[in-house]
Order: sequence, then structure tokens, then C-alpha cells
Amino acid sequence: MSTKPKTTAAQQYRATMKNARISPRKAILSCQLIRGKRVEDAVNILAFELRRGSAMMKKVLDSAVANASSVGGLDPMDLVVTEARVDKAQVMKRWRPASRGRSAARVKRNSHIIISVAKQEA
Repeated sequence: MSTKPKTTAAQQYRATMKNARISPRKAILSCQLIRGKRVEDAVNILAFELRRGSAMMKKVLDSAVANASSVGGLDPMDLVVTEARVDKAQVMKRWRPASRGRSAARVKRNSHIIISVAKQEA
């Protein structure tokens, strides 16, 4: 059984991508891979993952690490992904022709991607 690194909630640094043009159901698959991992391991996982959502997750993770290093002055090697979450965003509704002169709904879903990193306790 693996143990998760312990962190404090007061030192979390967050990055968000709003209205990412990917379905939440697809983005969650990439999100689950990095939750609770060290940042350098999470970057390696996302770099070699072939899903489209992994590239978006990697951008948000890099932004969260940059926030922690510039604002908090923390070393990126000491950080852990404490929160990796995907929420539903606005839905674009489009219509396309269907048989017998009808129209069929086409729903294009968007996501909010939220990643938080914090310093790993010894």
C-alpha cells in the first residue's frame, strides 16, 4: 500500500484553466494519474501520456509550479500535487440536420481544470 505525502493546506499554490475545450469525462482520466504524486513524477507521466487532456494538464501543472516558485519561493523538486480536479463548465449547444426534416442536438462539453501543489513534509 502506498502512502501519500503529507502537506499543509496553508501553503498550497493553485492554477486553473477555465473552459478547456475537452469533455470532463475525458479530462478526468488524465487527472487521476497525477493526483497525490510528486511534481517531477507527474510531469513525466503527463509528458508520455498520449491523451489530449494530458497536454492541458501539463500546462496547468507547470503554471501551478511557477506560481509556487515565484510567489512562495519554493523549490519545484519539493512540491507535491495535492489537488487535481476537473469540473464541468459551460456547454455549447449546436444543431445538425437529422432525417425527416428534423434537427438533432449536438452538445459540446467544456471543463475547468484545477491543480494545486504544496510543499512536501518530511
